[in-house]
Amino acid sequence: MRKILIIDDEKPTRDFIRHMLESFKLNVQIYADGENVKTGIEAIEQLQPDLVLLDIQMPDGNGFDVLKSTSFKNFEVIFITAFQEFAIQAIKFSALDYILKPIDMDELQTSVNQALEAIHVKKNESQFTALQHNIQPHQKRKLVLKTLESIHVVEIETIIRCEADKNYTSFYLADGKRIIVSKTLKDFDTMLTGYNFFRVQQSHLINIDFIDRYDKHDGGSVIMKDGASIPLSPAKKDQFFQLLEKL
Repeated sequence: MRKILIIDDEKPTRDFIRHMLESFKLNVQIYADGENVKTGIEAIEQLQPDLVLLDIQMPDGNGFDVLKSTSFKNFEVIFITAFQEFAIQAIKFSALDYILKPIDMDELQTSVNQALEAIHVKKNESQFTALQHNIQPHQKRKLVLKTLESIHVVEIETIIRCEADKNYTSFYLADGKRIIVSKTLKDFDTMLTGYNFFRVQQSHLINIDFIDRYDKHDGGSVIMKDGASIPLSPAKKDQFFQLLEKL
């Protein structure tokens, strides 16, 4: 039977989450043994859970310290947190899940179901390693891209462009690789726009550092350094040229 471990410094919160999980009628064992970083680490090592619901802020450290310090890492994790923009951004870049306090029952159920479905997939510590990197304030961001076969950790400055295809997004990298993930371009647009990326058209998000030139033919296209010709939306032209002037 699969095991879910709750780690949170507030007992009422642990009890509340336990009761919600029990109401979902899942075929799981639920443990609420983690009340801080120290006991959280001990509980993970002893129980070796399949899923950990992990609070970020605790009296003796944070949830990131738990992941860093435990030797057993073969589990799914869902962070439980009050709104902390920087922490949430690091979690998103690392392709991990989180739920905001106060906890919404439907949101918790969706996240837990998704995590339980992913448990059969062999775990890769690279996500946790990327998270430890991404929570450092002055480090360059690393983006975790999960495909059916692999987990890729990508330096953001090596991404030339992203292209949408319905519910999939293709990443074109400076080393010639193409990585396809089953997430929409909108998900990555929100994350990457603050990191020198620009949505030139509905289906295209480009890294400004890889722009080669602007071609006026056929309504206007952005030519990238990898030779790709990306159509520029008329609605984005003014914003695009303002961007170029700042380079």
